[in-house]
Amino acid sequence: MALTDERKATLIAFCRLDDLSPEDEMLLESFYEDAVDYMTDAGVAQPEPGSARAAKYDHCVNYMVLDSWDNREMLQSGTVTENPAFRRRLNQLKLTEVVPDLGTTS
Repeated sequence: MALTDERKATLIAFCRLDDLSPEDEMLLESFYEDAVDYMTDAGVAQPEPGSARAAKYDHCVNYMVLDSWDNREMLQSGTVTENPAFRRRLNQLKLTEVVPDLGTTS
């Protein structure tokens, strides 16, 4: 899904980014698209805007975009650990994903 102006403003505020150059805005959009694609590949569909599920989904996407923004270097020093709040939200979204009825059960 394309990054809307409203969603971009929320993402910029979450990441605490100011005065982005056009190149930085393109990079932010790329990180957003990557995060949304990751969620889809993880089995979490993008929910309807405005739902409680959408808030959790957006929060996970925000975490991933910020992580991509802050960790653009190929190498990292020190201990790198995943944010446990992110993992709990992603796991909850995956476990509560609605599975379509494919008519394969009796």
